[in-house]
Amino acid sequence: MKSSQKFWDKIAKKYAAQPIKDEKSYQKKLEISRSYMKPDMHLLEIGCGTGSTAIKHAPHVATIRAIDVSENMLDIARERAAEAGISNITFERNTIEDLDLQPESYDMALALSVLHLLEDRQSAIKRTFDALKPGGVFINSTVCIKDGFGVLGHLIPVMQLFGLAPFVARFSAQDLEADFKAAGFDVELNIKPGHKGVAFMVLKKPRK
Repeated sequence: MKSSQKFWDKIAKKYAAQPIKDEKSYQKKLEISRSYMKPDMHLLEIGCGTGSTAIKHAPHVATIRAIDVSENMLDIARERAAEAGISNITFERNTIEDLDLQPESYDMALALSVLHLLEDRQSAIKRTFDALKPGGVFINSTVCIKDGFGVLGHLIPVMQLFGLAPFVARFSAQDLEADFKAAGFDVELNIKPGHKGVAFMVLKKPRK
């Protein structure tokens, strides 16, 4: 956690200033995500970064508990939420591994551009499954290095040596789907609306 926290704290301001690389794909993901939201829902966002997406979703749900490993990222998120007049998001520094989660306490969870940054994604997926209510939805957008990053995928270890990249796991969308199914999720949607190496999935926890 400490190495990841240090990396993201260091680049927080630069990250916040970057424009969205694929606006069309981003808007498509927002549209799909919102189609599952209801005004009475309580949502957990894992790896919220500077809060941009949480702020966009906030008007569509009751509450959002947004976590991230970087306090510098969260400071920016809190400022953005205040500027937008959003008061139903709680930002906290934490990881899905260490988070205090009550069973079946959330209606929806989001993990956007984060599962590939975890050393034990299977544990994170299982913890999220347990925290969702029956019928709950887990929306996930993840970089799948094996599916289309070519040379960059091989350069990441070198970049990490110089502090230029965080930990990045190597897996495919097929691998990831298998992880979700092993945890107990039903896969409702598995698409690549933009880059071929980025999978967007909607998972559902079966009803009892």
